[in-house]
Amino acid sequence: MERVQPPGGNDSTVPAGAGQFATTHWSVVLAAADSRAPRSDDALARLCQAYWYPLYVYVRRQGHSAHDAQDLTQEFFARLLEKKFLADVQRERGRFRSFLLAAVKHFLANEWDKARAQKRGGGQALIPLDTASAESKYGLEPADKSSADKIFERRWALTLLEQVLARLREEHVVDGKGKLFEGLKGCLTEGKSAIRYTELGEKLGMSEGAIKVAVHRLRQRYRELLRSEIAHTVASETDVEDELRHLFAALSA
Repeated sequence: MERVQPPGGNDSTVPAGAGQFATTHWSVVLAAADSRAPRSDDALARLCQAYWYPLYVYVRRQGHSAHDAQDLTQEFFARLLEKKFLADVQRERGRFRSFLLAAVKHFLANEWDKARAQKRGGGQALIPLDTASAESKYGLEPADKSSADKIFERRWALTLLEQVLARLREEHVVDGKGKLFEGLKGCLTEGKSAIRYTELGEKLGMSEGAIKVAVHRLRQRYRELLRSEIAHTVASETDVEDELRHLFAALSA
């Protein structure tokens, strides 16, 4: 698992873009409220599929067995995608992260006893969750005595960065620059003074100047994608900066 810290600390200078919140995933879900609009359903499903693992970790840290955690996670998302919780957690609607944690707490406290009598997910998985490999991944999690809430926040931040890194890698592969990405991705975690441009140039067959330009573009695009990914999980443009700061704090805790 690659754990990539945001490059250059808080030097994210790319504007979020005023028009993007017309189509970001969480804002679409909130605008649709409790309706069954297909566009809203798809947006919510995409968010759940991307960010279900932090929730699985949270459930496991609550003391549930691997088998029960798999059942819980599947059933929770089945109910969430049926919009049963959207009206119950009004105060948490600003950020999908906060909403998801509040919703699963509500589910664990009030709904699980009822769900145990039913088949997982009502007998149908509405989104594909790789719960089998989740336990293997969970087994690699470092020992942590922090609260389940704090562990959820950190795993959320790491998952978000993994999503960003995957998007960045995909862009480079599509452009025929997969080798360049693999050679330079380590620069995303290093300060500028620590980057060995000459050594990278020798490995990739590029001049030092070309490497500096490539690294600058890679880090800049990473910051752009990071802000874009965060935008998909908040309700308004004004929330992006706060969420970005929260992400940094969760990673350094």
